Amino acid sequence: MLINEVEHIVGLSKKSIRYYEENGLLVPKRNQENDYRVYTEKEIRTLKIIKFLRELNVSIRELRQLKDGDLTLQECMIDRIQKIEKEEENYQKIKAMCVSISTSNDTYETIEIEEYFKTMNVLNKEGFTMREIKTSKTKKIVGAIISSFLFGSFFLFLIGIITYFQCTEPKNMPWFIYAFMIFILVIPLLGIIVNLIHRIKEINGGEEDEASKY
Repeated sequence: MLINEVEHIVGLSKKSIRYYEENGLLVPKRNQENDYRVYTEKEIRTLKIIKFLRELNVSIRELRQLKDGDLTLQECMIDRIQKIEKEEENYQKIKAMCVSISTSNDTYETIEIEEYFKTMNVLNKEGFTMREIKTSKTKKIVGAIISSFLFGSFFLFLIGIITYFQCTEPKNMPWFIYAFMIFILVIPLLGIIVNLIHRIKEINGGEEDEASKY
């Protein structure tokens, strides 16, 4: 089974699958004829286990320990239970603050901020936050378009300059040389466009979200 099929079955992006391979969590064999990775049912099962445990926020380091036998699944789950209980405790603190504010007569200007601020600071230092820290897909796509446009503009500028002088100068270069030069400049321009399309698909496909979990 090839990686495109695995991607569809397991629901992981190619980038994520290869990332797990790079970290030694699975080692698919390669087709000797074309060097493509070939995934068996064993690798499919391993990826399903990895995806499930990653959804439980099990780290890559812990996954390696599980694979190497340095950590049992039971020990891993006990650790997750403790972390979940701590998160529940933190959410209860947040909820209590929200309830307190909602039942008070405080306004934006009059809220007794010091005690709330102190509690939130302690939670932040422990790594807890309710803020959404991921960059939006729209911002990532806009960034990719802008960077591609800047690179592409350079090649378009060169093509424009060469074409201008070719069409306006009395002694222009032979047309086959002009065509060859334009062809050479169009190749990287097409590469930028293809790369941009791939990048947008990658962002929309969630590969950036996968990367953010690493």
